[in-house]
Formats: sequence, C-alpha cells, structure tokens
Amino acid sequence: MAARCSVITGEEFTHHDLGWHEENSRRLLDAIAYIPSSLRRHHPEQASFEDLARVHEPRHIRTIEELCSYGGRRYLDMDTYVTEESFRVATLAAGSSIAAVRRALAGESCFALVRPPGHHAEPGRAMGFCLFNNAAVAAAWALERVDRVAIIDWDLHHGNGTQKIFYGSDRVLFCSIHQANVFPWSGWIDEVGEGRGMGFTLNAPLAAGGGIGDYYCIFSSVFCEALVHFDPDAVIISAGQDPLFDDPKGGMRLAPGDFGLLCSMVREAAGCPPALVLEGGYGPSLGKAVFSILDALQRDEPYPVPAGPPPRASTRRIARLLRKVMV
Repeated sequence: MAARCSVITGEEFTHHDLGWHEENSRRLLDAIAYIPSSLRRHHPEQASFEDLARVHEPRHIRTIEELCSYGGRRYLDMDTYVTEESFRVATLAAGSSIAAVRRALAGESCFALVRPPGHHAEPGRAMGFCLFNNAAVAAAWALERVDRVAIIDWDLHHGNGTQKIFYGSDRVLFCSIHQANVFPWSGWIDEVGEGRGMGFTLNAPLAAGGGIGDYYCIFSSVFCEALVHFDPDAVIISAGQDPLFDDPKGGMRLAPGDFGLLCSMVREAAGCPPALVLEGGYGPSLGKAVFSILDALQRDEPYPVPAGPPPRASTRRIARLLRKVMV
C-alpha cells in the first residue's frame, strides 16, 4: 500500500509576479504540471499575523503589508520585489507551510508547492526573493505543539534566514547543504550555533560541480546520523531544486531523480513523514525533480541509490569536519 502523501498549492501563488523576473509564476506552473493526477491536493491556507510574528519582527510584517497596499511594484533590494498582491500571497505561502507540517504530524507527507520562497528571509529583513520565512514560520508553529523540529535545507543557496532565526535554539536541528561562495555568502562549517544551540546547526558548503556522490556522502554520514540522534517530532525540508544540472543560477550537477533519493533518506532517518516547502528551482527540470520527490514520498520502501561519481576529496573533508561538531 502506498504511503500517504499530498500537496498544497493553488493558482493564488501565481499572483505575486513580475513576468521577466527569475522568481516568477511560470516556475510554479511547471512544477504543478508534474503532480500526479491521483495525488490529493489541498487548498492554500493563510497565516495570521501571530503566526508570522513567532519568527518575524512586527515592524517587518507591517512594512511588507504597507508597501503592497500602495499598489504597483516596488523593490526591497536588487533581487526582491513586491506588488499589490504580494502580502496576501506571502501569507498564503507561510500558512500553507504550517498546514503541510500539520498534515505531516497527522501521518501524511505533504509538499507545499508555494511561492514566494522563504529561507533567506530574516526576522526583520526580506531578501533573496523571500518575504517571510515559510519553513521557519511552520517550525515555530510546530514547536508550540511538539518538542523538537528538524529542518533540512538542500537548496543551492544557504538558508541564512532560517539559520539566524533558530541559531540559539536546541529544539531545532538545522542542516543546510549548499554551493559555497554564492549568495548569500554564508553557511560555513564553523557556523554551528550559539549558546544552547551550539552544535544544532550543520552547514555543508560544497564546491561547485557537486553531484549525487557528494550529496549522498553528506546526507549518509552527517545529516541522517544527526537526524537519528536528534529524533525529531517533525521534519521540514526546505526543498529548493536549484542544484539541478540545468538550473541557470547554480553550478551543481544533480539529476531530477536524485531529489527522490535525498527525500527518502531524510524520511527514513527522521522516522516520521516529512513536510516539504518549495524554495528555489529555476531550470527546465524542476517539474521532473518535484515528480521524483512525490514518487519517493508515496513509496514504502527506500528509494534506489542512483549511480554516479564518488564524492570528491573536498566533500569527504567537509563530512569529517562536520562529524566533529555534531551534537
């Protein structure tokens, strides 16, 4: 019998849009086109002010709302824009991420195919296409109901906002694998948390050109072991598929099927159904990667390990260093 799995998405997420911008509605429509027709879909849900304020400064929330109320388009920085629809759409993205975690806690793996993405958004700052931090909002909601939450971020870029929000917490395990020396130029090995959170942040900054051998090395020898030891009540995946070989923004070499393997590994190590939140992914293979993830979520058995080159010496070194700082 297939494992329980669903998606949350809707045409509402196309309303935050500048057609020529890299983070536009077409990328979401491409992903939605690969959702199996048999898979259950849920409507988006809206986050409240209180939901957002668990991780964001009230002034930041009100600023985004006010800027959108003026109409037209505005840039918050050179990459991040808002339109008159953006506040409503961003609250739907955050609320749908909460809903995905709620369903995962009830035993149903759920992928929130939403936009705008969120993992770069800091408590008081929008950046990197992100207005509110969807994964962090969902994690903070979950922490009022469970003891421990793990967040795995496999986006090409480091999830600086998520890290900053939970950097001092021992109730959130944050693991990020990303390309080194690209935006937002953070996520180094020595960023391991502070205070009670020391050792609960694990960063694997890989050199450009990494393939499944490199990712499998980090996941199998570091992230999955950390998940087993942490024993989370809920696991959230910041699912950015921009490490794909044909993504225009990155320099990694993953194939669509590789994301199914990573998802399967996280689910098995965490011992609970994952909730996934769409982050980046801008290339033509995004939809195929989403299909692979949904296929993995519906399997009861582990996903097959794809063949590929072994991990590079630089990746093996990162794995050795990270194992020394694991809690």
